[in-house]
Amino acid sequence: YGNTLSISEIKMADIPDVDLSSLGVTNFGNFSVEVVDPVSDYLELMENVFDFPLIRSLLSRSDFRFVFDAMHAVTGAYAKPIFVEKLGAKPDSILNGVPLEDFGHGHPDPNLTYARDLVAIMYGENGPDFGAASDGDGDRNMILGKGFFVTPSDSVAIIAANAQEAIPYFKSGPKGLARSMPTSGALDRVAEKFKLPFFEVPTGWKFFGNLMDAES
Repeated sequence: YGNTLSISEIKMADIPDVDLSSLGVTNFGNFSVEVVDPVSDYLELMENVFDFPLIRSLLSRSDFRFVFDAMHAVTGAYAKPIFVEKLGAKPDSILNGVPLEDFGHGHPDPNLTYARDLVAIMYGENGPDFGAASDGDGDRNMILGKGFFVTPSDSVAIIAANAQEAIPYFKSGPKGLARSMPTSGALDRVAEKFKLPFFEVPTGWKFFGNLMDAES
């Protein structure tokens, strides 16, 4: 982030449009543009973070039903490859899974008001056992069970409190916890209980990225 403050000049090259729908490398004189598949890269990372065989065994149980609402946002592109193709969830467990520029005329904020499609299913007769929705860029979520819901501010605290026990990547425990200023203080309490370094940062991933780069 500090380097971006010293940028004094931007040079633009007059080149043909790059086909972003086609994977591969396109060369332009002395430089090249590579189009990658972020879904496959993300999936590979997640397999190193979570216990996929354990999750797959849960989703295969006849007494467990799951539904995820992508709210026509960016996570829709990841939902089918991960939940359906990799973890074996039923195709109809994905709601609003096609990313749309206008979010299907909705508002991709995972709460009881805007995730009404998911809420109606979860609170309906014989609703699923577990439901979740994510926001426009996939960094906040709402989790629902039978007759209850967890807000994004609380869900990050619950995940942090159980990370060492439930997430293989954190088997040695997290190095620290961080949240942005608008997020509630639930995560603060987790950091205090587990005596972990805690950081409150301005809104924006560049600030979290700085913490990760510093291995804090």
